[in-house]
Amino acid sequence: MSKILITGASGFVGTNLIPYLTERNLEIIPFSRKNRGSYDCITSEYIKIEDIDTIVHLAGKAHDLRKSVNPQEYFEINTRLTTQLFETFLKSSARTFIYISSIKAIADSTEFPLTEDILPDPLTDYGKSKLAAEQYLLSQSLLADKRIIILRPCMIHGPGNKGNLNLLYQIVRKGIPYPLAAFDNRRSFLSIENLCFAIYELIIRRDINSGVYNICDDESISTTEIIKMMSDSLGRSEKLLKIPKNLIRLIASVGDILPLPLNNERLQKMTEDYLVNNEKLKKVIQKPFPVNAVDGFKKTIESFKNIL
Repeated sequence: MSKILITGASGFVGTNLIPYLTERNLEIIPFSRKNRGSYDCITSEYIKIEDIDTIVHLAGKAHDLRKSVNPQEYFEINTRLTTQLFETFLKSSARTFIYISSIKAIADSTEFPLTEDILPDPLTDYGKSKLAAEQYLLSQSLLADKRIIILRPCMIHGPGNKGNLNLLYQIVRKGIPYPLAAFDNRRSFLSIENLCFAIYELIIRRDINSGVYNICDDESISTTEIIKMMSDSLGRSEKLLKIPKNLIRLIASVGDILPLPLNNERLQKMTEDYLVNNEKLKKVIQKPFPVNAVDGFKKTIESFKNIL
């Protein structure tokens, strides 16, 4: 039986994807810098010896809103490592390369649902580094028996997630009113279960061609709806404050200068509309996602109860 090499195996997506695939009788070779130290040992000979058919490249440098990361780190990890691994793939006997990029490779803000044919214009080093990796991958010639699939997920959530959603949950748990209720926004999210489902289908299905695919849950959700779900999970009424938008924007501008919890980038991330179109991927998979957006969020929220 052929095997699946997964990079970034110790990360949030990896620790959810590996058991998902294993339960479906796929043999996994997990790989992470925490365990191996370097990706340099992934050679074409290594892939041949291990009988690896598919590489799922999860490893990457996540976007840091605190701006504590040297911008070059994004390009070193998200771009250079990806090109290095793909060059190995081209020389190897593996047939499928699945790269987990990001919807931020297209745009950091949008006034309409993002599709795959929109001209990319990322503003952050994170988005630029992901786009640079995509452009390299798409510029390479493939043999007839090989394919490259690029997935652009939006914000991923699920049990074990410790990002902004968990921080928002802690605010609700402490009874602190949510101060941004004046912003009526809707966003696309992605349940980790739906992501694992899509990756599984892409691995086992040879009828899905090379290409770039956006991925998100079918339904969008507003921040206030998330607050209400979190409050319901805690058995209390939601506390929403509709502070004037101009005052909030003023505070965020001060946060760009001083170390306040809110700055303009974080405000934009929490209050903007950011919608993604997933029709291209759904058309090729031809199966419904297993989890709807609300049920996926409820699973994530319930998992936060176990995090102190």
